[in-house]
Amino acid sequence: MSDQQKSLQQIIDFRIEKLHKLKEAGVDPYPHYFKPTHSSTEILDHFDDLENKTVVVAGRIMALRKMGKASFTHIMDGAGRIQAYVRRDDVGEDSYSHFKLMDIGDFVGIEGYVFKTKMGETSIHAEKFTVLSKSIRPLPVVKEKDGETFDAFSDKEQRYRNRHLDLIVNPGVRETFIKRTKIINALRSYLDNRDFLEVETPVLQPLYGGANARPFVTHHNALDQEFYLRIADELYLKRLIIGGFEKVYEIAKDFRNEGMDRSHNPEFTMLEYYEAYADYEDTMALVEDMIRTASKVVDAEQIVWGEMNIDLSKPFHKKAYFDLLKNVTGHDLSKAGLEELISVFNEMNIDLPENANISQLLGILMDDLVEPTLIHPTFIIDYPKEVSPLAKLHRNGDESLVERFELIIGGSEFANSFSELNDPIDQRKRLEAQAALREAGDEEAQPVDENFLQAMECGMPPTGGVGLGVDRLVMLLTGNRWIRDVLLFPALRSE
Repeated sequence: MSDQQKSLQQIIDFRIEKLHKLKEAGVDPYPHYFKPTHSSTEILDHFDDLENKTVVVAGRIMALRKMGKASFTHIMDGAGRIQAYVRRDDVGEDSYSHFKLMDIGDFVGIEGYVFKTKMGETSIHAEKFTVLSKSIRPLPVVKEKDGETFDAFSDKEQRYRNRHLDLIVNPGVRETFIKRTKIINALRSYLDNRDFLEVETPVLQPLYGGANARPFVTHHNALDQEFYLRIADELYLKRLIIGGFEKVYEIAKDFRNEGMDRSHNPEFTMLEYYEAYADYEDTMALVEDMIRTASKVVDAEQIVWGEMNIDLSKPFHKKAYFDLLKNVTGHDLSKAGLEELISVFNEMNIDLPENANISQLLGILMDDLVEPTLIHPTFIIDYPKEVSPLAKLHRNGDESLVERFELIIGGSEFANSFSELNDPIDQRKRLEAQAALREAGDEEAQPVDENFLQAMECGMPPTGGVGLGVDRLVMLLTGNRWIRDVLLFPALRSE
């Protein structure tokens, strides 16, 4: 056992000894129930109304200054922190002796009247003290002085593994996840107010689809067959459009068995919605307005993103896919075959993947050379058919293009949208082409979903659909550069 482990065990043993002393004194250190009347913030914000009035608060001890006959403590509840003044003559000698057994991290209840100390700090003068939960494991040591924090619990790996501690000692983390909930509620409210119906589709699917990605595979014991964690909910939502619902959406957990980096996690949250009789121009307008609305809820229209300034209040840009590629490569690649694309890779000294197809090479050029340069919100429009097997051919008559956009902000993708393909014969051909790519070694190509194709053969109206990355939007609107910082419990390698 290391010296650090020995020291920790000594602290735990000492706290357990205090726990036993409380029990021997007839105190239940883990009572069933306690009812606060006010939060810390309510008291601080309404001091004039509450001065000298009795309040009851509950929370975790975050600072503790014990003295002979009186002590000060700061307790933290779900709203914030407030100071309490505990004096032996007011709470009673027995109760004060119990208070002297308290440690930072314990939960307590305080009943008393509101006053201000000589230093002008709004506080509670305790008249009754209740032990609510005795902690036996210490919190990370965080020291504060003159508004500055020292010895913060800042190791990111440990913060992710011990999110409960992160939330306790790093107030900014709590605020990020409060904002996350507000953002998701704003997205939901925006769609609800436009008569979209929120639905739920299967997480376990007999066949995955709706995106180019590798799935997680599991075994369904009762049915004795392999199932997949969904990589997208697109194909099920489209079946609902076919079934007669004209506006549907789902805020869903999706799973892709792929790499992890600054903006990717294997488990992530996606908003997908589909609207009958709409196209990608309609979804473009709605997505822009929805993001701007959500940004206002958390006061984030003006964003400092690393060294970049992003203004969500200004109109988003629109730029064509092949125009952007031409700007960075010097070549018009709109009709390029595999050989020409390989030549461009060689010319620009870009590593060429083994057995790559046209779709993969175009994707690499876009992902590596174009998207990182797009800082102001930009819709990349009019994609090649090769990279968009579920999108409708462009109405301009160019059969190499589809009506699709991706929204890029700060160099990252935030949304993907199509004028959805509703020609069942064309859809079958494209999924069969995807299956051929899969057989040739492209593990991310989509399989043929016969159930979806048969549903489409019953007739699907013109439809606009979009997938919006919720985690990335939360990153943007809270100023976090790593996706793990906006996920309460991100995936981590076992210690």
